[in-house]
Amino acid sequence: MDFDESPEDADFRARARAWLAQPDVGALARGTAMLADDDEGEWLARSKRWQAAVADAGWACITWPRAYGGQGGTPGEAAIFAEEVVGIGGAPGAFAVGISMAGPTLIAHGTDEQKARFLPPMLRGEEVWCQLFSEPGAGSDLAGIATRARRDGEEWVVDGQKVWTSGAAESDWGILLTRTDPDRPKHRGITFFLVDMRSPGIEVRPLRQMTGASHFSEVFLTGVRIPDADVVGELHGGWGVAMTTLANERTFMGGGGRSLGVPELVALAADHRRAGDPVVRQGLAAARSRA
Repeated sequence: MDFDESPEDADFRARARAWLAQPDVGALARGTAMLADDDEGEWLARSKRWQAAVADAGWACITWPRAYGGQGGTPGEAAIFAEEVVGIGGAPGAFAVGISMAGPTLIAHGTDEQKARFLPPMLRGEEVWCQLFSEPGAGSDLAGIATRARRDGEEWVVDGQKVWTSGAAESDWGILLTRTDPDRPKHRGITFFLVDMRSPGIEVRPLRQMTGASHFSEVFLTGVRIPDADVVGELHGGWGVAMTTLANERTFMGGGGRSLGVPELVALAADHRRAGDPVVRQGLAAARSRA
């Protein structure tokens, strides 16, 4: 027990630890760790089996409201559960963008139809999500995005490039920021979309790291068509929606308000394949400077 934990958190940890101690549960959890010679497809299949088991047992999406399948719990409880999973050899990273970023954003800003369509498969790990925010000229200055979307009837046609996207090749859906009104100030005129990653016109190019691995990709969008129904929030109001996403990302990366040191933050970013993202790297550098 962490002596700084409240009795409620200590009880939550004990219940999580007891569930994870079951041999079949532990085996599924350990299957989420990606080994050096792992095939991405096999790792993803193991991760999906784990997430389905977590959902069936009621441990999925701990901070989501109960109305959407979560526990209505705190970020601290989510961090405790993640700590316990990592403690037995697991690495729950495949669904981080969906569960920790896209899901809370849809709960806050999505339509009833979007919530009904996307939240249930997200909770069970049936669909994988990626984040399409950063661009070659808009890393830490996210409002400087150049990717454009123009309306064509009841669809939007998107052209542009994203970079430092983790898991793009394996993802089914992406959360996408584009500029829909270039005449407005840069923090305005941005719209938040959901995009089917199998859409014609999407090309994913792996970024090879020094190790030979390619956890990150460039994503090129050429004439990609997105239905108007997949706009999240107000048209041209995507900056505010993105702030919800990034606030949830910071909560997730910060361990739900729990005290994490720089090594733990670096390990967490690596586990969730976000260590190459310029925004995350800037945050890690700031954490080092304060240490």
